[in-house]
Amino acid sequence: MKKFKQLIVLSILSFAFISFTGIIQDEWVVPEKYVNMKNPTDPEVDLKIGKSLYAKHCQSCHGKEGYGDGKKANEVEGDLGDFSSEEFQAQTDGELFYKTSFGRDDMPEYTKKMPDDEDRWLIVNYMRTLAE
Repeated sequence: MKKFKQLIVLSILSFAFISFTGIIQDEWVVPEKYVNMKNPTDPEVDLKIGKSLYAKHCQSCHGKEGYGDGKKANEVEGDLGDFSSEEFQAQTDGELFYKTSFGRDDMPEYTKKMPDDEDRWLIVNYMRTLAE
């Protein structure tokens, strides 16, 4: 009976720990395949297209300058990020491509809305111009 009580206590503590770390841990883990992925587009070419795609698909939440202050930002739970920050800009192009493509939580997946990978890469190129 003593071992059963210990097992119950251990189970409850494990569940509490997992639940708590899920709340405080907000790291967006990107698969290694994407972290090291090279951007196949030239950041100097088609920047206007990237800006246009950003305005159409991203600006309503992330804002014109990428500060996370778009008109729909208040409807979104969680941190929208600041694309001008050093922390954001330190991510690889592949990480940004992954996040833009697959989303999570309130960030939608864009592989269906923008099925052409190149369009999402062009948005990554445009987001690079939002650095301070």
